[in-house]
Formats: sequence, structure tokens, C-alpha cells
Amino acid sequence: MAATPQTAAPAACALTERHLRIRRLGIDTYQEPVVFLREDCHVCRSEGFESQSRVELRHGDKRIVATLNVVRAGGLIELAEDEAGLSEVAWRSIGAAERDGVSIGHPAPVESFSHVRAKVFGHEFTAPALEQVIDDIGAGRYSNIEMAAFITACAADRLNTQETVALTQAMVATGSRLSWAQRPIVDKHCVGGLPGNRTTLIIVPIIAALGLKIPKTSSRAITSPAGTADTMETLAPVALDVPSMRRVVEREGGCIVWGGAVALSPADDVLIRVERPLDLDGDAQLVASVMSKKAAAGSTHVVIDVPVGPTAKVRSESAGHALAWQLIEVGRALGLHVDVMLTDGTQPVGCGIGPALEARDVLAVLRNDAAAPADLRERAIMLAGRIVELAQLAPPNSGTALAAQALADGRAWTKFQAIAEAQGGLRVPPTAREHHIVAATQSGDVLGIDNRRLARIAKLAGAPLVPAAGLDLHVKIGSQVEKGQPLYTIHAQSLGELHYALDYAQAQQQVIALGTRP
Repeated sequence: MAATPQTAAPAACALTERHLRIRRLGIDTYQEPVVFLREDCHVCRSEGFESQSRVELRHGDKRIVATLNVVRAGGLIELAEDEAGLSEVAWRSIGAAERDGVSIGHPAPVESFSHVRAKVFGHEFTAPALEQVIDDIGAGRYSNIEMAAFITACAADRLNTQETVALTQAMVATGSRLSWAQRPIVDKHCVGGLPGNRTTLIIVPIIAALGLKIPKTSSRAITSPAGTADTMETLAPVALDVPSMRRVVEREGGCIVWGGAVALSPADDVLIRVERPLDLDGDAQLVASVMSKKAAAGSTHVVIDVPVGPTAKVRSESAGHALAWQLIEVGRALGLHVDVMLTDGTQPVGCGIGPALEARDVLAVLRNDAAAPADLRERAIMLAGRIVELAQLAPPNSGTALAAQALADGRAWTKFQAIAEAQGGLRVPPTAREHHIVAATQSGDVLGIDNRRLARIAKLAGAPLVPAAGLDLHVKIGSQVEKGQPLYTIHAQSLGELHYALDYAQAQQQVIALGTRP
């Protein structure tokens, strides 16, 4: 009888331990660390954890906060009672080895969320409050729900200029900040909302070929079928770290890399992950996102493209001017020279919509192919010309000619190849297996093109997650078409995705509006 309590005691002690052995499950949860525990795990029971609880994992000096998913014994994910399964981002963040022990417990309360609650009820953010919020977001302490609340509280022009400046400065402070010996350091950005507007891949080699430094960090798609980083990735690696990025810029004068890989304004990348499904991108957050990345990259002179059109992100000239004023004011507060150009956003640029299809258009322009999209070429030259003027490399009204010459004589194409090779090697963009032509159901003139609906069709076809997916646009506003003439071609990797996009396209009215011009 005496032996019973002696053998039971160690088991009871083990149940109070918060240490578990970790396993790498190979599950991609994007940027959100996730830990999987069995529902009968002693840590779940003793700590009162439930699915979606926030938990803190500790391994040595390393701590991360993750979202908990609870699994049942005998389910698809097989875990022992004393095991914790980690998603890919959690595994990379904790820096442990397979079967290592970690301690799991409740994270400290996120005190800064009280500032978010205050904002919801109409109070202004102070600079210290935003510093606390962004520091906690960058450290992974906010749940998706808490970040969604912060994003919503800042949307619909609810941040004034002072708050926007403070938000931008807080974002810069959370990550690395590059510095360069040469001046000026130039950059270019587009606020988005215009499919196919992939001018960056043309502008960077033009500017670098003219002798200026342009360390371009770009984002992946948020609500669009392709971001600049997505498109460039079909041509060359973009996930470079800071030393690799610096090496490319010092060697070739420019780069086109994914900003998320170089940890410039990392809190912004976390917020973008939540903004994507919310489809929320308010002006203040847009300004803070753009300007924090430019300041962190060490830029001194920035040209920003703001497309304006009825189905673009910016719908009217008045809204464009208001956004331009915010960008310039916040840039001034950060010590940046900012020039904003309001451009035509009434229809997509180029022909392709989707990473690989846009890359094809870019290559055609750089190679001076006869069939290259003229609008993409002209837009890139116009923006590049403004950059060289802002940097005082050319006098006013002469930058466009200088940029055009660098493209026409092949210097830009040579420089692009050199940049791609320095980033890891130039490659051929992929092509999709499935295609379907959407034809005109009547004859007439093209009176309008809906940017948002075309972008939606490209996304339903698989872009940007499937790089070859998207669509090819065959007409422009003002084109005359006959019944049965192709309007656009959908590209997809599978029949399921093709039918998904086609079903949506056929249910929409006026994606491409046909009629008679007055």
C-alpha cells in the first residue's frame, strides 16, 4: 500500500510542469506564429487554455507569443500529450531544435491596447501611445482581433496629421534603418489600385543606369493580384537580407527586393497581413506604411505615383490632392523630399494582370520590343524623369528625355539583367496551363474598364499566390470592338480556378463597358 503514493507523486509533479517537447509540423500560417496542443495536454488543462488563446513560448532567452490551436487525440495532426506542434513561422522564430523543451504559459497583458480602446471612443493617440502600440504589434503581442481593432480605429480618416506622423515614426523605430554614404538616395512608390502598373521594375534600372542610388524595397500584394515583389520574384529572388541588399546596391546602384525580408518597418508588414482580408487601407495607414518604409530604407528623395480614377484606389482629384498633401507633410516631418504625381487611373496599365503576366510586359519594355505596351513604357519614363529632376540630376522638364534615352539605348535592360543576377539570377516567368478568352457580346466602343472587377477576376484565377495566374487585357478605353472579339484572356493553373474566375466574370455587368461614344 505504501508504494502507491510513491509512484503517483512523480506523475502528479509532471502534470504541473509547463515544459513540452516541440515538433515542426510544416504548416504555413504566413506571418502568424501558431502552436498546436492536444486538448488533453496537461498544460492546456492546468493553464486553462482554449483554442485561439494567446500563449507565450520560452526557449532559453528567446520568447515568442503565438496563437493556440487545440487538436484532438487521433485526429489528422498527431501529437503526444507532452508535445507542442509549431507552424513554420513559430518554428523559425523560436530558434530551437526538434524535440527541444519549451516552457508555455500566459503572456503578459497587452497594456497598450487601452490606447486603442480610447481611440475607438474618440480620443486622439499621443506619440508615446502609438510607440507602445506599434512596439507591441512588432513584437507579436497583438492577436489578429486586436490588430483588426487597431486598423479599424485608424481607418476612414480618423487619424490627423500629427497622429499620422507619430504612427510613421513609431513604425520606423520598430525595425532596421539603413544608411548610405552617397547622397541623394532616391525612391519611387505607387499607392496602388491600378492593375498592371508595374513601372518600378523599369524605373529602377533606368535610374541606376543614370548613376543614382535606388535601394528599392517593395511589398507583396495586399488587396491586388500582384505586388511589385511578387512580380519581381518571377524574374529573380527578392527575399534578400540587409547585407545582401546592401551588396547589390553598392555593386549595381539599385535593387528590387521584398521589404518584409529586410525588417524595415516590420510592424507594417504584420499589419498588412491583417489588412489583406479586411480589405481596409485608410489614407493615414497608407501614408504611414509608405513613408516608414522610405525613411527606414535611407531614402532622401521620393516620387510617389497616385493613380486617380473612378475604379482606382483614389477616386477623385480632390481625394488625390488630399492624399498628396499628407504624404508631403509626413515626408517633411521625417526629413524626406517628397514629390507626388497624380496620374491617370481610369484603366489598367499594360496588358498583363498577375505576377508573371506583368513581368512579361516589363521585359518587353526593357528589351524595346515593338509589341511592348506603350502606356507602361511612357508611364515609367515619365516617373523616372521626375525622379532625376527631383534629385537635380537634370534640370526641370528635361528628365523625361534623359530617362527615355537610357531605356532606348539598352542601358536600362543591361542594368536590369545585372541587378537580377546580383540578386540571385535572372529567370523566365512561368506560364499557366489553362486559358479562356472572354469575348465581346456586342459590337461597340470601349467606354470604360472596371479596375476593381478585373483585379478580382485575376485574383479568383489564382493570382498572386499562383504567379502564372491572372488575365491578359486585349482592349483599352476608346478601342472599337466587334461582337465575338476577345476582350481579355483568363490564365489559371487549374480548371477549378479558371471556372471560379469565369463564373464571377460572367455574373458581372460592365467589367468592360461597351457602347457608342457621344
